[in-house]
Amino acid sequence: MTNTGYDPAAEGAQMAFDGRMSYGDYLKLDAILTAQAPLSDAHDEMLFIVQHQTSELWMRLAIHELGSAREALARDNFSHAFKTLSRVSRIFEQLNGAWDVLRTMTPSDYTTFRATLGQSSGFQSWQYRLIEFVVGNRNGAMLRPHAHRPEIKALLEAEMARPSLYQVALGALHRGGLALPEALLQRDPSLPWEADAAVEAAWAAVYRDPEAHWALYELAEKLVDFEDYFRRWRFNHVTTVERVIGFKRGTGGTGGVSYLKRMLEVELFPELWHLRTGL
Repeated sequence: MTNTGYDPAAEGAQMAFDGRMSYGDYLKLDAILTAQAPLSDAHDEMLFIVQHQTSELWMRLAIHELGSAREALARDNFSHAFKTLSRVSRIFEQLNGAWDVLRTMTPSDYTTFRATLGQSSGFQSWQYRLIEFVVGNRNGAMLRPHAHRPEIKALLEAEMARPSLYQVALGALHRGGLALPEALLQRDPSLPWEADAAVEAAWAAVYRDPEAHWALYELAEKLVDFEDYFRRWRFNHVTTVERVIGFKRGTGGTGGVSYLKRMLEVELFPELWHLRTGL
């Protein structure tokens, strides 16, 4: 390639940033790019750290978007909710892709630094737990790993005290003419969600006549889209862990693969999946 001596400044590009905001300043890249501190000399520990840190950044955005979607649904602003829910699905597509990179690490690679992790584990990710709580999968037992961080525990407890995204979606379903029992609409939001026949019947009515309930029909499919990607993320997690450590116990004390496989059985929006059999 011939070097033409091109100077971007000739076309107005800013080249001097003394005392002015630069790209690195705006994105706080000094803080981000110095946050990788491997505890061993193992080559693949950097991969392990970066994969998990970037996943936490994507989860940070997912929480932001899910909160916005919930607020929009509470105001029956379906168009905004649909846009943000679609974005969350794309975020989980990115999270799924990250497992492909991590799977290039072999069992031999991982054993070179696994001991440095101590008791740390993805099981302890408070952002992952918050995503589950926001969408409706709530379990008070999962607060305990965060007891050593009172501010994080308080944040999770506050989330459990407010209606989940799914409960807000059911409110929209009710306001849209598919009446639901008042006791269900006013239920304690901290309790785990259990599939309800009345909810399934209401969603089924939407699917049997989508033209009459188009916004609710699209809402249902946006929720299913999200859970589809979320399930794939969990499945990719299981297969990656099994591929790398087999059936060893996890660093955080869980059963590892056995625990993760049990999580595959959890349904976030059960009625939206169950109704399909009867259509």
